[in-house]
Amino acid sequence: MERILVIMASSALGTLFFFWFSHSVKKKASVRRFVESHLWLMHPNAICYWRTALAFLGFFLYFFSSYQSLSIFIFTFAAILDGVDGVVARGCNLVSRWGEWLDPLCDKLTYLPTMIGFAYIGILSPRLVWILVVIELVGQFFARRILAWLKVSGAANNFGKIKSIICFALVILCALMDANPGMLNIADGVLGACIVLSAASMIFKFVPNRLYADILSMLNFMCGVTSLILTYHHCYAWAICVIIMGQLFDLFDGRMALKHGGTKYGPWLDDIADFVSFGLAPAYMVIIRGGTFALVFALIYVVGVAYRLVRFVTKDKGRTDLPAGIFNGFPSPAGALIVLGASLVSGPMLLWAFTAISTALMVSHIRFAHFGRVILKQIPKPIFFLISAATIVVFAYILKTKNIQMFGYLILASVGFYLAAGRLWVQKISVPGTPG
Repeated sequence: MERILVIMASSALGTLFFFWFSHSVKKKASVRRFVESHLWLMHPNAICYWRTALAFLGFFLYFFSSYQSLSIFIFTFAAILDGVDGVVARGCNLVSRWGEWLDPLCDKLTYLPTMIGFAYIGILSPRLVWILVVIELVGQFFARRILAWLKVSGAANNFGKIKSIICFALVILCALMDANPGMLNIADGVLGACIVLSAASMIFKFVPNRLYADILSMLNFMCGVTSLILTYHHCYAWAICVIIMGQLFDLFDGRMALKHGGTKYGPWLDDIADFVSFGLAPAYMVIIRGGTFALVFALIYVVGVAYRLVRFVTKDKGRTDLPAGIFNGFPSPAGALIVLGASLVSGPMLLWAFTAISTALMVSHIRFAHFGRVILKQIPKPIFFLISAATIVVFAYILKTKNIQMFGYLILASVGFYLAAGRLWVQKISVPGTPG
């Protein structure tokens, strides 16, 4: 209990400090002048040095002294300082090539030594920890050197930022597990996610920007095919996790196409991937788990998804009365979640009902705000990264406990949130006088 209180207190203080400091740097010229006159202390690179020193202090206090609560407080605060250097760099125009290289190095020096320590007291898998260490070091000292030679920025991408947050959270989780040996061990599952994100962060730095959208669409398509295979083998929770991964890829492929451009095959690849991941894969889940009339409802659902996608491409994209960022009808990824969540928590008849409701919402003319282009933009980036990291930790817990009903209720709750938020934002941004 003591460690939980220490973690809560240090997280609250650190978060309050972060938001106060971020607001002050953006809004108050006096704070920016103070930073500029105390660069030895407040320069982004100096903050990197300070937080790395704090992390090493926390490491030695935890593993070589009895001041473990103080160690946790220091480490948690050092982890939160990871966001402060970026705020100073952008707010005071102190971004530099050296800083782009130093910031991720200091991240690694903050969490990797502590992970190694927890591996050798039996909480983390040493093999997995050393795999992460190798990937991180290759990315830092070899990949970034090649990127510098190619004159390409080595700044952290979203994969790397989410990975860092999860690594910091994993260290805190290990400290809790160390104090409570009977606690459910999901650490290696979370560590596996860190390894995947670290590899993705490194690989995507070498990919030309205009290929981002197509690669994400292809990954979405592969998720759909993988989900079909997992469903055939009755691995339902894993099949749904893979579809959710596909939805994350789908969330960003359109944004990457708008930001960096794409290829002429991009729109076709996106539609095919959406049909497989959000049409065929959920429909097959209905067939497997839906009982006698499952095939009928699965066919109705597939036709609804196909109609929704065709209508979007042929009509909705060209409409001038449809505000930017507004869907005409429920988006197919959200419709898939209704079906997938219901397949885990309900019997055949309720599953048929949820499938019919999902299909009706998709083919309707009820408007919903785009989650990625509208709702997500209203969420501050640090909060978004925290939510992403927390989601991965929750998935690790559910997969470890194999509580698929909890998983199903969580999915349906997330769809309920989107239903409310999507309609709320329509009312805010719809053109006056048009139907909502």
